Amino acid sequence: MKNYQDKSKYTNTNVLEKIIEVTVKSSMAIALMAAPSTAMSLSFTPVGTYATRVFDESASRITAFDPNSDRLFVVNDDSLAIDILDISNPNTPDLYSSIDLSLLGNFGGVNSVAYSNDVFAVAVENDTITDPGEVLFFDKGGSLLNRVTVGALPDMLTFTQDGTKLLVANEAEPEGYLEGDIDPEGSVSIIDTSNGVENITYSDVTFAGFQDFNAQIAQLRAKGVRIFGPGSTVAQDLEPEAIAISEDGTTAWVTLQENNAIGILDIETATFTDIVALGFKDHNKDGNGIDGSDEDGEINIDNYPVFGMYQPDEIASYTVGGKTYLVTANEGDSRDYNELDEETEVADEDLDPNAFPDADILKEDETIGRLEITNTLGNTDDDDEFEELYAFGARSFSIWDEAGALVFDSGDDFEQITAKLFPEFFNSNNDENNSFDNRSDNKGPEPEGVAIGMVGNRTLAFIGLERIGGFMTYDVSNPLAPKFISYTNNRDFSVEFDVDNDGDLDPTDEQLGEVGDLGPEGLTFISAEDSPNGKALLVLANEVSGTTTIYEINSVPEPGTIFGLLVFGAAGKLLLKRHNKTTEENSAF
Repeated sequence: MKNYQDKSKYTNTNVLEKIIEVTVKSSMAIALMAAPSTAMSLSFTPVGTYATRVFDESASRITAFDPNSDRLFVVNDDSLAIDILDISNPNTPDLYSSIDLSLLGNFGGVNSVAYSNDVFAVAVENDTITDPGEVLFFDKGGSLLNRVTVGALPDMLTFTQDGTKLLVANEAEPEGYLEGDIDPEGSVSIIDTSNGVENITYSDVTFAGFQDFNAQIAQLRAKGVRIFGPGSTVAQDLEPEAIAISEDGTTAWVTLQENNAIGILDIETATFTDIVALGFKDHNKDGNGIDGSDEDGEINIDNYPVFGMYQPDEIASYTVGGKTYLVTANEGDSRDYNELDEETEVADEDLDPNAFPDADILKEDETIGRLEITNTLGNTDDDDEFEELYAFGARSFSIWDEAGALVFDSGDDFEQITAKLFPEFFNSNNDENNSFDNRSDNKGPEPEGVAIGMVGNRTLAFIGLERIGGFMTYDVSNPLAPKFISYTNNRDFSVEFDVDNDGDLDPTDEQLGEVGDLGPEGLTFISAEDSPNGKALLVLANEVSGTTTIYEINSVPEPGTIFGLLVFGAAGKLLLKRHNKTTEENSAF
């Protein structure tokens, strides 16, 4: 029987690894790829931050950049506003103005922003979440140009590359599942902007829904699409989360997070041509391990008889050799409503002794007893016992082809890398520094946001980690064999927050200023060609710290040996005295 409690491989770190780990801690992330012929060295330096000083209220969620005015639109859900930042000097982002959206309607929240051709589009949800939301169009100065009604809960929006169409993901979450509760249909609104946004009317909006799949519910479930809302049709149950669009603007791929699927949309005909089940990740395979316990007091990334549902949040696309590839951040999500609460824990369920001969060990808190799983899958023979276990999310990023077939998955990279670089803060939560291992029984580091960008002649993918913070960078120029570049995190784990009389965290402005970024939500890449300072930039919107941070991406001298890496890392330690920011990287992975 497997010994799930053997943690020796995480406590006896190789001495050379430890030296590298310590010396590369600096305000720069030194990035190397192993093969000298393809070596690539980059630094990621946090050069400027705009801070709202608002804690854990989504005061910075999503951003969009206008290269003509050097202005950055930032979604501030805390104040129901769009903050317009002047980043003509990325070192000193400055608040140009703020658009108070409450003056424009009775909105329940602001969810997303996108830019094209001197126009910013903003998605706002109705105060009654099941009612239709709106898209508001603004110029660079924040003046309202037009508005149009879309579907319920518009959660994300993006323009086609030529700017002639705007696609809106209407998530359409249900009110609940009690009798009389409303469950609107998920959809994508396709807005024709070719005649100018000032001239848009409701006739320029086409809705692509899923009604044609209602009669295929059995087939979709058989394929692995999760359709499980009590009494819901397919059209009601599918919840569009995020959208990626092909370069030619003809096809869109829509993540259906709770459903563990992707919808493929023909934009011209406003028709979904397929709903692709993403399948499941086997955490019992080498390279796919997880740490599934927050009660063992240690890092223990291991293989377990558990499947992970990919359930991607954000999605991005890029083209290689004329083929489109999709990059997803596999966050995971669950449903918790009246009459439907799918979250349970391994220890709370009966496990089939034939499928799980070591069930007693698995159900211990120190193993995976506290791991959150769904109660909607795994009972394959409809008795009182589970034959399979399915956890939320895959703790990774994936690359898929244009048909939705898996091309690459990062396996357990994210937990392995953060375990080595931040062993004392592994799987921390995003609102409390003293939270080691806190998220291991949930969804681990929770990759949520993704952005794609070209630096030199290489295509890079940036993946934000919502819980521990920071972002991973991979070279995805070859989608079949991506290479880890760096992990960057400017969070200062030594900062302790005050608490209020109720025992809740209540950091001071000074503490928020010192802690760095918490809870990255959206990532925006700005190419060197579009950048205000001629350097490629990456913007992180952080919803817990309420900060918007700009990273400058530069090439650095490329060490040819381990000694060179150590010397450069030591130099970074000196720089650390002048920068109250920390980034982490280890090319040895």
